Amino acid sequence: MAEDEIDFVIKGEPASKANQRRVVLVGKYPRVIKSKKAIDYLKSFALQCPVLDDLMTDDVEMEGEIWFASRRPDLDGAVSLIMDALQDRVIKNDRQIKVIKAYWNLDRENPRSRIRLRPLPVSNSTERS
Repeated sequence: MAEDEIDFVIKGEPASKANQRRVVLVGKYPRVIKSKKAIDYLKSFALQCPVLDDLMTDDVEMEGEIWFASRRPDLDGAVSLIMDALQDRVIKNDRQIKVIKAYWNLDRENPRSRIRLRPLPVSNSTERS
C-alpha cells in the first residue's frame, strides 16, 4: 500500500438503493429522507471509519469490495452510501471521487466493505478528448 493510500474495512451491510430513502410528511409537504437502515449504517460507519487529521482534498480513485448478506442488494446504492459516509472523515467531498471500482461479493455470515482510496495523478488537462 502506498503511503498516501488508505485501506480499511467496515463491518455491516450498507443499505441498497431501494432501501436508502423514504418519503415522510413534514406538515402537509412530503420530504424524502434516508431510511432507518441507511441512517443506522452511517452511524456504524462513522464509529468504524478512520478520521484523517488532514482530509484528502485531491481527486481520488475509490475501490470498494462489498460483501452482502444476501443476493438481493444492488451495488450502486451501496457505493453511493459509502461515498456519502467518507465525506469529512477521509475526503473533503465525495465529488473528489473520479474513478470507482466496485466489486459485489456474498458472505451471509460477515457482511462488510473494504474501501481503498488513492490519489489520482495530477493531469495537465481537466477535460478528456
